[in-house]
Amino acid sequence: MPQHPRVPLVLVSGLAPAPNDELAGLLHAGPGTAVVHHDLRQIGSGVVRRRLRLGPRDELTALELAHGCVNCTLREDLLPLLRRLARMPQVHRIVVRLDEAMEPEPVSWAIRNVLVGDRPVIEDVAPEAVFTVLDCATWLADATGDELLAERGLQGSPEDERTLAQVALSQVESADVLVLSGSAPDAWCAARSSAVLDRVAPSVPRVEIGRTDAEGLLAAVPPDARRGAVTDLHGALLRGAPPLQPDCGIELHTFTAQRPFHPERLHEAIDVLLEGVVRTRGRAWVASQPDVAFWLESAGGGLGIGHAGPWLAAPDGPDWAEVSPERRTLASLRWDPVHGDRAQELVVVTDQATPEEIDAVLRGALLTDAELAEGEAAWRAYPDPFGDWHEDPCEETDEPDRHVNAANGNAANRKDETS
Repeated sequence: MPQHPRVPLVLVSGLAPAPNDELAGLLHAGPGTAVVHHDLRQIGSGVVRRRLRLGPRDELTALELAHGCVNCTLREDLLPLLRRLARMPQVHRIVVRLDEAMEPEPVSWAIRNVLVGDRPVIEDVAPEAVFTVLDCATWLADATGDELLAERGLQGSPEDERTLAQVALSQVESADVLVLSGSAPDAWCAARSSAVLDRVAPSVPRVEIGRTDAEGLLAAVPPDARRGAVTDLHGALLRGAPPLQPDCGIELHTFTAQRPFHPERLHEAIDVLLEGVVRTRGRAWVASQPDVAFWLESAGGGLGIGHAGPWLAAPDGPDWAEVSPERRTLASLRWDPVHGDRAQELVVVTDQATPEEIDAVLRGALLTDAELAEGEAAWRAYPDPFGDWHEDPCEETDEPDRHVNAANGNAANRKDETS
């Protein structure tokens, strides 16, 4: 471990450039605060523009990368830069103003796990807060629409096919504080936006950007904030206590079952999560791959499916002592004498679709009693449209296989492009 104290680190995310800049500028006013911003608008040409502000110093540098992607920006420049800044005596806080295409969680993962030299940067910086800025005039439309980042000129790599909704909701779910900028077009939009936020980030405080200073923003971070901690894909699917009753047509539905999905029927059923649904997150047990948990997310018309690692009951599953207490508790509550902790658990925030419709379609994708009786040997022989997985064109990292490998800008997307 280094002898010098770790420097507080703040991440700022959001889809709207101007409000992001406003918040970064507000935080920059603090003494000894360095603000870093990597602009990815020309990343398709292999060029990233880095802006560094520290006191009166304001430097703009054009970086040429071997591969035009966010992973390269992180590994080749941001992480080494954070270490250098943390060792400068005049730096008392570092603010990373993320590009609009970047999601906080993969950046936080890289800070904790990617080696710079022989150790990760987390030994030099102390995550203090993740702020996500919401432009109230546009956020709801972005979070519920089908528009691609590329259509807005915001993609994180030439191959980035994520939707605005995927990024907007991931940014909100990673936040310790939501910073509201501007106003909604009308009262109905404001009420619907609030209803969505109440269900996808129920415990996250909200502040208005024009009504506080940097000190007030940092004071709004809850004592139990995640501060960039990476999601446990086998942990609780929601933080806090979201309202269970519908509001402005927005409703929360939890789908659970203790029998596996048929892979082909699940592939067809997924369509129900892409229309009239704001957000889906959760774990799935697929009969043809019974030893591994699937992680499924949808947002707007965007879909992501990946592996969340083996179940505890799988032959190569982790030892109970190796997993979090939360995972052990959840597994104990639903443990089956035959199938162990394998189960379905999806949380769906609905809009135009009804919870009853979603529940019926998903239950229709489960194995029938006759199929269940056939056993695992028969299940493994089922045709499996989920057999092929995305591979990062850049060098491999140790990051867990999960759909939201969004640091590379190549998350799995629309269903007809992942089959």
